[in-house]
Amino acid sequence: LGHAVTIYEALHKPGGVLFYGIPQFRLPKEILVREIDGLKEMGVKFVMNYPVGKAESLKSIRERFDATFIATGAGLPWFLGIPGENLNGVYSANEFLTRVNLMQANDFPNADTPVMVGKRVAVIGAGNTAMDTVRVALRVGAEHGLVVYRRSVQEMTARVEEHEHAIQEGVEFHWLTNPVEILGDEDGWVTGLRCVRMELGEPDASGRARPIPIEGSEFVIPVDNVVLSIGNKPNPLLLQTTKGLEANKWGCLVVHDGSSETSREHVFAGGDAVTGAATVILAAGAGKDAAAEIHRDLNAA
Repeated sequence: LGHAVTIYEALHKPGGVLFYGIPQFRLPKEILVREIDGLKEMGVKFVMNYPVGKAESLKSIRERFDATFIATGAGLPWFLGIPGENLNGVYSANEFLTRVNLMQANDFPNADTPVMVGKRVAVIGAGNTAMDTVRVALRVGAEHGLVVYRRSVQEMTARVEEHEHAIQEGVEFHWLTNPVEILGDEDGWVTGLRCVRMELGEPDASGRARPIPIEGSEFVIPVDNVVLSIGNKPNPLLLQTTKGLEANKWGCLVVHDGSSETSREHVFAGGDAVTGAATVILAAGAGKDAAAEIHRDLNAA
């Protein structure tokens, strides 16, 4: 539409979750690089290693541009809050996938960043990211990949195709199983996952059946690694460093009804930063909608 565009990116490569979160076997990096090169050819300027809120305030950037769009996503992982989460061999899915996808941990020591994977890797959760994570674990050396989920297969949030691909690759599924403690040895490394069996009750606020612990059903699954894939929320950095930027109780940016504009004038937002963790296609659509709105806003001005 004729506007000069600059993208500020916190990491050292552009692409966001498309690069660090989605494995090569689902989204070949060659496709992503081609898309980014196309943007560069259109004149988009990329500034890397530049976390806004640290390297420069949003207020400062706002003074140098006619409009700003926040597309920082939801990259801060949730944790279970159970004993043992600080043991060696415990990862969030974000860290695990970033080490492999962005830092090439699968090529360590040729690459600088390792990823420690034992024979048995348990992934907690049953969304698309959990399926990606367990399949990556198998590719970087795990002999057994396990998915542990407190509800049944009917309540999982992963796409059916992703579940089927995981089955084809030999992933073990432990349904109606809820972790209550991560066990470790005297050196601080993971040795197992203490769990309880669950049964399903009435639907909760999400509309899915509420899992209820079965008394006396505790048991241990021997594992060498635990990867938590139970969801993400937006990083609070921008909110902590920007006055007047409104967010809801989950830390997601609030935009006006039917609009992409935030509580700050000429500051727009979209994608996971607004909706919470969702899909790439919804985020891409939000970006296109916001671009059209920014164009109208600037022309009106």
